[in-house]
Amino acid sequence: MDDPTLLVASRTPRADAIKNHALILEAAKRLFAEQGVGAVSMTAIAEAAGVGKGTLYRHFESKGELCLALLDQDQRTLQETTFRRLTEPGDPADKLRWFLRAVVDFVARNEEMFWALQADSRAFLDHPAHAWWRQTIAGLLRQIRPQSDAEMAADTLYVMLDIHVVHFLRHARGYTLDQLHATLDNLVARL
Repeated sequence: MDDPTLLVASRTPRADAIKNHALILEAAKRLFAEQGVGAVSMTAIAEAAGVGKGTLYRHFESKGELCLALLDQDQRTLQETTFRRLTEPGDPADKLRWFLRAVVDFVARNEEMFWALQADSRAFLDHPAHAWWRQTIAGLLRQIRPQSDAEMAADTLYVMLDIHVVHFLRHARGYTLDQLHATLDNLVARL
């Protein structure tokens, strides 16, 4: 038992560390929603969470890491909800319409955090975390029309979920989320 890595690997996080992590994430989520991501400092997050700055930086080295953790939480919730919905009986077209709405809402809800992470040169849709979106769309399209080539239709719908497209449609063109939902519903109906 002279190998020190065995001791490190078997450690479980302390209860206070788990609690502090959750407090930090909840404080950041609340402050980002109230003030906007750009207006919130790491100091303000530490104060709102009731932890010291050292504790905050042990958990998250930057605001970007906080954004990624919050996005990951929301993405996991979306995935869990989606997997439950997809295993229920029902019309694949209805499931596809629901899924597209859920993803547009996810993108709109997290828009500021996505923009805060734009330093990452990887395109939004190329990110592995979003690959399951396209896979889900293609799978549902294959259920709707088994004889068709669902790939191009899946790519067309998938592109509509990109942060740049959603931002352009909402802010430059002035469309509401309800209008985006209706447009995607219409596209599914035409497919």
